[in-house]
Amino acid sequence: MANAINPTAAAHQAPQGESDFTTYLACKLPLVEDALARTAPHIMPEHQADVADDLDRYLYTPLSRFTSSGGKRVRPVLALLGAEAVGARAEQALSCGIAIELFQSAALIHDDIADESELRRGEPCLHRTEGIGLAINAGDLALTQVFEVVLADKELPAERRLRLLEGLACMERYTLEGQALDLGWARDARWDVISSAYLDMVEDKTAWYSAAFPLALGALAGGASDEVARALIEIGRPAGIAFQIQDDLLNLVGDAAAQGKDFRSDITEGKRTLAVVTALEHLSEEPRAELVALLEAKTTDLRELERAVELIEQGGGISYCRERAEELAQTAIARTEHLALSGAITTEASQLICSMVRFFIERAS
Repeated sequence: MANAINPTAAAHQAPQGESDFTTYLACKLPLVEDALARTAPHIMPEHQADVADDLDRYLYTPLSRFTSSGGKRVRPVLALLGAEAVGARAEQALSCGIAIELFQSAALIHDDIADESELRRGEPCLHRTEGIGLAINAGDLALTQVFEVVLADKELPAERRLRLLEGLACMERYTLEGQALDLGWARDARWDVISSAYLDMVEDKTAWYSAAFPLALGALAGGASDEVARALIEIGRPAGIAFQIQDDLLNLVGDAAAQGKDFRSDITEGKRTLAVVTALEHLSEEPRAELVALLEAKTTDLRELERAVELIEQGGGISYCRERAEELAQTAIARTEHLALSGAITTEASQLICSMVRFFIERAS
């Protein structure tokens, strides 16, 4: 079982008056990392020593290594921000923030298997080092932890824990729906997907668990009303979509050195990103057929990858992504400012959320 979050751990407060999200993220990161380490799952009791050693080797160590291997920890930090936005302590949202990060681990492990990916965070994917079966099992363990961590947080009232568990289950369902569309379109070689359908898919697959639910569940953990939580969801939804659009752009036209071997892997994997589906909607027959052929070829040839990007640009995919990400960011910012004017969240939190939205669409990695 996962250890309980220690609510008396020292807080890492952002500097007074600081409104930059990257600074806030850096300040809260030690709190999140410490909580992740303390909530690492333990082998169930009553195993003999040699079996316990094997369980550690085949299950617990691989998951622990994956979870601690990196990542910006944006999602759990957003949960902390959600709590502080409604006047609560950041520590009150630690358990739900860690739960969301563990769901992220599970999602990435399983997603890498489905996509037959090679690298994650610059290292071989878990299924490449441990095998598919053990990687699936490690991802499943992370899913059980999502609920164990919240259940173990006895500092939260029981009714609040139940509300968080309901929210986490809803978050997982949305993500699975988005994943089903993404995988199904790929399996059926669907190149007729339109941009509005992509945005629907990515809202489910990414936005709910990357921004909307972290903010809302953090606020609920801090004692916010359902009304305030819903308002934060309506901020997180466009922000989360913009986050994914920026991911798509970085993979195609970002800093190749920063991306490493993952650069342009979306083309190799034939992903239906917003840039791709927009281009396919607008290209004439011959260049459209060429782009589809490149996406289906699973190519790693640098010249062919460059040609695919040229075709995507020709079809307006890159420029549309930039425009749409900016529109979504402005929507999220306007909703944040409106919520702050109502008095439902603090001015400081409003500034941080707006900074977070800009970070989502201006980051370089």
